[in-house]
Amino acid sequence: MGGSTEIMDEPIADRDSSFVYPSSLAICLVSGGMDSCVTAAIARKENKELAFLHVSYGQRTEQRERRCFEELADYFRVDKRLAVSIDHLSRIGGSSLTDHDIPVAAADIGAIGIPASYVPFRNAHLLSIATSWAEVIGGRYVYIGAVAEDSSGYPDCRPEFYRAFQTVIDTGTKPETTIQIRTPVIAMTKSDIVQRGQELHAPFELTWSCYQESARACGQCDSCALRLRAFRQAGLSDPIPYVLDSSRLAY
Repeated sequence: MGGSTEIMDEPIADRDSSFVYPSSLAICLVSGGMDSCVTAAIARKENKELAFLHVSYGQRTEQRERRCFEELADYFRVDKRLAVSIDHLSRIGGSSLTDHDIPVAAADIGAIGIPASYVPFRNAHLLSIATSWAEVIGGRYVYIGAVAEDSSGYPDCRPEFYRAFQTVIDTGTKPETTIQIRTPVIAMTKSDIVQRGQELHAPFELTWSCYQESARACGQCDSCALRLRAFRQAGLSDPIPYVLDSSRLAY
């Protein structure tokens, strides 16, 4: 059984700005979206060495997200990077992000229930890959930009999911392995994440959140709506291009 650890949801660095984890290496899952960008900025602040992991799963905007990953890795000066594909999730289907027969729904950020954009058990796949890589290269932490604000729709964004997966890691790795899941933005609202990113000079202009467009964000899907509302609540302008004038899109 791997070494037992406790999942930590709040970055210790926020309590002491001079604190740096005594970790030689932390793996950060970087999708290319704003949550993972801010998570990467926090991971950079808290660790001496980073490795970036990107997982494509046959989503509609995978090429744009992969480009964002590479640009973010360049921005944060991360040389150790790995991009993999688990496109079997697109063959499994069941999500509007991976199945073109399921339309991307118009934004309804107040809706209750699991939306059609949910990719079944996706985050378990991501964490499994990150854990495998961490065990091979000696990573001490796995950072993921999960946000509990999304958990009403996505069950694999809930804090209890990450606590349960921490037990899986502790049980399923070598006795000498110690890998801890880090979810530093999980308790934040989207506007909190924007504000934290602003404080850390996170390059939001290099990120992408739209579920269905890759050149100019649609401004009409749930992800665009959440992002636009977050920037508006934070009193900032979203730097990425939208099909419509983003200042006229009210959410």
